[in-house]
Amino acid sequence: MPDLLAALPHDTRAYHELLDASGQVRPHWRRFHQHLMHSNPAQLSQRQALVARQIQENGITYNVYADPKGTDRPWELDLLPNLIDAEEWRGIATGVAQRARLLDTVLADLYGPQRLLREGLLPTELVFGHNNFLWPCQGIQPPGGTFLHVYAADLRRAPDGRWWVIADRTQTPSGAGYALENRQIISRTFPELFRELRVQHLASYFRTLRETLVSQAPCDTGETPLVVLLTPGRFNETYFEHLYLARHLGFPLVEGHDLTVRDATLYLKTLGGLRRVHALLRRLDDDFCDPLELRSDSALGVPGLLEAVRQGRVLVANALGSGVLESPGLLGFLPKIQQHLFGDELLLPSIATWWCGEPPVLEQALDKLADLLVLPAFPSQSFAPVFANSLDEAGLAKLAARLRARPYAYVAQEVAQLSQAPVWQDDCLQSRAIGMRVYAVASADGYRVLPGGLTRVAAEAGADVVAMQSGGGSKDTWVLAGREALGEPLRPRPLGVQDIVRRDPYLPSRVVENLFWFGRYAERCDDISRLLRVILVRYVDDDDEPLALEAAVDLAAQLDLLPGEGELETRLFQALIGEDWPFSLRANLQRLNGSAAQVRGRLSRENWHALVEIQRETHLLERDEGDLGELLDFLNRLLMSLSALSGFALDDMTRDDGWRFLMIGRRIERLQFLAEAIAGFLLGRAAQDQAGLEWLLELGNSTITYRSRYQAAPQLIPVLDLLLLDEQNPHAVSFQLSELKRALQQLSDDFGGPPEVGLDLLGERLRAVDLGTLDSPLFGEAGMRAVLDGLGDLLREIAEAAGQLSDRLTLRYFAHVDASQQTVSL
Repeated sequence: MPDLLAALPHDTRAYHELLDASGQVRPHWRRFHQHLMHSNPAQLSQRQALVARQIQENGITYNVYADPKGTDRPWELDLLPNLIDAEEWRGIATGVAQRARLLDTVLADLYGPQRLLREGLLPTELVFGHNNFLWPCQGIQPPGGTFLHVYAADLRRAPDGRWWVIADRTQTPSGAGYALENRQIISRTFPELFRELRVQHLASYFRTLRETLVSQAPCDTGETPLVVLLTPGRFNETYFEHLYLARHLGFPLVEGHDLTVRDATLYLKTLGGLRRVHALLRRLDDDFCDPLELRSDSALGVPGLLEAVRQGRVLVANALGSGVLESPGLLGFLPKIQQHLFGDELLLPSIATWWCGEPPVLEQALDKLADLLVLPAFPSQSFAPVFANSLDEAGLAKLAARLRARPYAYVAQEVAQLSQAPVWQDDCLQSRAIGMRVYAVASADGYRVLPGGLTRVAAEAGADVVAMQSGGGSKDTWVLAGREALGEPLRPRPLGVQDIVRRDPYLPSRVVENLFWFGRYAERCDDISRLLRVILVRYVDDDDEPLALEAAVDLAAQLDLLPGEGELETRLFQALIGEDWPFSLRANLQRLNGSAAQVRGRLSRENWHALVEIQRETHLLERDEGDLGELLDFLNRLLMSLSALSGFALDDMTRDDGWRFLMIGRRIERLQFLAEAIAGFLLGRAAQDQAGLEWLLELGNSTITYRSRYQAAPQLIPVLDLLLLDEQNPHAVSFQLSELKRALQQLSDDFGGPPEVGLDLLGERLRAVDLGTLDSPLFGEAGMRAVLDGLGDLLREIAEAAGQLSDRLTLRYFAHVDASQQTVSL
């Protein structure tokens, strides 16, 4: 690539990370630049494609609602890292650690003696008017004395190269997990350069976070601290990061309804009962955490959590109420507070900020309003930030009037000139605005800073805003070690014989419930696909067996898998892709994907890849019309992917409690479907029709077995034996009954619940069925019809009993309302 930089835009008004003011490559970039010069555009584009493929395979998402790329939007990661030399980084890290200590001290004062308010160093309106200042938290002293366990600073670089803080993130700072995942991908994309440039490792930050939470967790004598990560759930925009961090830190990932408070003590609801939680790393906003004392309409929090915190029975990180420090109005007061508390200056200054609640400050802001960014002082305001330089005279006048009417509600801030960095896009180097989020974590000897961070990239050239919600991307941040030590690479903590665990003691009931429904939905999608394929093949081929097609259509309608009215083609489209038809294949695939997202941490990488393929196929159904031939091809591909899921369940997952419930879910669903489908077939007009028996074998996935055994066309008695009574056939009703009996007995032995006898009795009745009565029925055709009707009624009893079993398991193991279930783990 002889002229790599020739087409790279270089705005001299902004700082460029790669180029200096004269257009020369900066010293710490030169080695990376030399490597690029030995690559051609095709090679770099191939590497960028590799990055995108790893993101897709790892399922890295940033969820944005109403996004054209879908709710689960793939994470955007640029090929080129952002490089920072060792000397510059020392100044950044020292400044971020200093700022974290300051904000932790401010929090302790606001929820303690409130000297800063009494002495006028902070305005009371800005604090008490903020909806994240939580009065119920007043006077609470957290275990270990730390309020701010994790802190993040959003930095921008000025045109002269200096760094400025434009926002403090003190409530639930996000992005550190994404930064770690970025590192895993980009370090493998440039492995030689990564080693040669001596990039500092990230492991110490995450190790310190884990050690801090474990060491500060309040424990009774002899207890081993249990730390959990609280997530709002899979619809949160950074849910992938919650999964990733929980797995990396070794903490159970829980939602609010996984936890309960008893006697001011927080517990995790597991299959084995309740287990005490000693520390909670939250990714849930302050006021949502406890619906009893904070936000009463929250369905995400834990009732009674604040009382457990007040009694010192659990550590919450960050402390509840820490979101009050995220008001942009506080930025202008921090320099004086730093001087007052510690006697020195802030090493990383805040960008010039005016809280308009003070009359002289309001006038200053109005004098230069045309050059400022106006922000809401409180998150409760429905006011989007406004770049005043984008307004005409009438707009400026209207904005000024708004500020004068409610000055305390607004903050005016200098517009940050964003620095530029190279990105690889459209087979060439381009420049994009960037910002950097840097993280600090509390430790026994002060705050330690992640040697790197999350570099965020603007979506378009010339953008004034860098935000992931606006389609922005990210970069890995390489902090060069220089002569300093690299730090330890990512290594697991050492485990010995005494640490061996063969059963997860902290498996939340919710996770098990989602595995149960993951199994059910996987089987349900397979069942629906097979029946719709049976109908579609016969409808598209327009064969000469109208009775067989009619019987399959009638059965699908009976099972609510096909709308009951209209032209058959229209009904088929509704059954496959109908958005308004709640039983459509499309709707059930969405439910499968939803339950899979809830248990992703329990699935192997290969298993997840199979689900990604199914998600891709699901997107093909998200349309209002289609071609029947294409949809038939889609069904064939989908059944292959669903078969892969079944294979992973049998050969890829450890046989733990979660797996057992997944398989129970599959067994119940298959039993219920087979029993209802065969019953509907037997009670219909095609019970002895050869073409009908052929599709019944297809539906039961037993065609090959039948052909290899009988070398003959399908006939009623052998077909029924294969699909009902053959306990060697995994698609037979008797096989499902036997496997369920074994699994339920093991649950009863392990958890002490009462044995399940209802299905056993029905299974005995089924095994007692004598198919010989169909050979030469005593009363001819009427006798045969009586036998088939009786068999159909028995199968419907079995299907109903399977549904009732599912309800009982839900109450006993997931809702914990069964009287026989132990409630507290020993």
